Amino acid sequence: MAPKSSTFLKRYGYDLLLGSISAFYVIMVPYTKVEESFNVQAMHDILFHRHHLDNYDHLEFPGVVPRTFIGALIVSISASPFIFAMNLLHLPKIYGLVAVRMALGCIILGTLRFFRLQVRDKFGKHVEAFFVILTALQFHLLFYCTRPLPNILAFGVVNLAYGCWLKGNFFAALNCLIFASVIFRCDMLLLLGPLGLTFLLMKSISLWEALIRCIGVALLCIGLTMLVDSIMWKRILWPEFEVFWFNSVLNRSSEWGTHSFHWYFTSALPRSLLVAYPLFLLGVLLDRRVLSFVLPVFFFIILYSKLPHKELRFIISSVPIFNLSAAIAATRIYNNRKKTFWKLLYLIMLGLILFSLGCTIITFMASYENYPSGHALKDLHQIGHLANNTNEQWVHIDPFSAMNGISRFCETEIPWRYSKEEEIPLEEFCHRNFTFLINEHRNVDGFKCLFTINGFSRIRLQIGFPPVLLVKEPKVFIHGNMKNKDVMNRNWPGCS
Repeated sequence: MAPKSSTFLKRYGYDLLLGSISAFYVIMVPYTKVEESFNVQAMHDILFHRHHLDNYDHLEFPGVVPRTFIGALIVSISASPFIFAMNLLHLPKIYGLVAVRMALGCIILGTLRFFRLQVRDKFGKHVEAFFVILTALQFHLLFYCTRPLPNILAFGVVNLAYGCWLKGNFFAALNCLIFASVIFRCDMLLLLGPLGLTFLLMKSISLWEALIRCIGVALLCIGLTMLVDSIMWKRILWPEFEVFWFNSVLNRSSEWGTHSFHWYFTSALPRSLLVAYPLFLLGVLLDRRVLSFVLPVFFFIILYSKLPHKELRFIISSVPIFNLSAAIAATRIYNNRKKTFWKLLYLIMLGLILFSLGCTIITFMASYENYPSGHALKDLHQIGHLANNTNEQWVHIDPFSAMNGISRFCETEIPWRYSKEEEIPLEEFCHRNFTFLINEHRNVDGFKCLFTINGFSRIRLQIGFPPVLLVKEPKVFIHGNMKNKDVMNRNWPGCS
């Protein structure tokens, strides 16, 4: 048994480490936000409504731009055996959310494994080891890899492209990026362009052969997404073309906030890479092979920086390449740690690793408190359940609550009923027949505030221990209808 278990750990130990951290994040923070809402609701509907398209959430709440169902279908098929077992055991649907997120995490980490194996073959086992260590220390990559965002679905395909790139399969790398651009995220064109240009300048591919192959793959991908999504959306549709038109041509994405040109380099990358940020810059100087890998990704971020609306998840695909450069620098420092100058760098690196670990713990704690609506609905189900009462309990969920933790997976069975009807004036709620309200308002006429849920507000530094405090404040308020005596006669935590 010992040799077999040793072989297993040698082969899959790194995957178990990264997978365990990612699974921990899923279990501790199972809820999702508005950015993930389309794919989350799509997975729910595929798994629970199946072919009954009229019951699908996206037809009632289509969102600003349409998205493809292909990613949701792949993840739902992967999670379907667990959902089948869950239904047999009559488990709450929230376990289904954990299942689909775990399935997505396995897919994304599987693609990262493919890239990591190419790193080992090209740069050695020490570089592979530091690549895993740096990835494990970074909160955002492992936290995001289970979140059903279009960026993350594209990220999985980009990992395959990186792996093919390291293997020397240049056309396969370009085809992966075309697939990601056409189906999941049109902005992957900003990575496809610099990478394709690099291949041409290095004479790894010919222009004519690249055009023939890539155009053919692009047409196949367009046909696939139009076939699937036209059925699901009930109209002729290429989702990512509409996204491209909305974000790039109309430049409407800036309505969701803007940042300065340098924001990715001065905020997003330092937070996502942590200790790997200075190390990746050092890696470019220490190993001339690295520059050809880093440069296209660097230009990808520069091109993306021209778009005014910026979010960290938009450039999450750059992290593995930067981690590769950082791992090469870390390996060089580790191997030379007994020499005077390198010993100083080694001590600095150890200090930055500890600092990164602290940042990851703090960021996780903040994220745990960042889904107040999900916790609110869970507590309402537990506290508000009325024994021996079969009357329907109608819960109204306002847009703020729907965007901060509540999805269809959070709902439960009879007697609970849910409404996400929008644009209801506050003064009208007293004339409606809702039993409970979950919203961002402290006072609503005709309703009594039953309890509140705090959420993350900001980080505060202080002299003493602990040096960092998470400041929380009431984010979501749960109200009960004052006309409902069964609700009013119960003991509630109250609102401070």
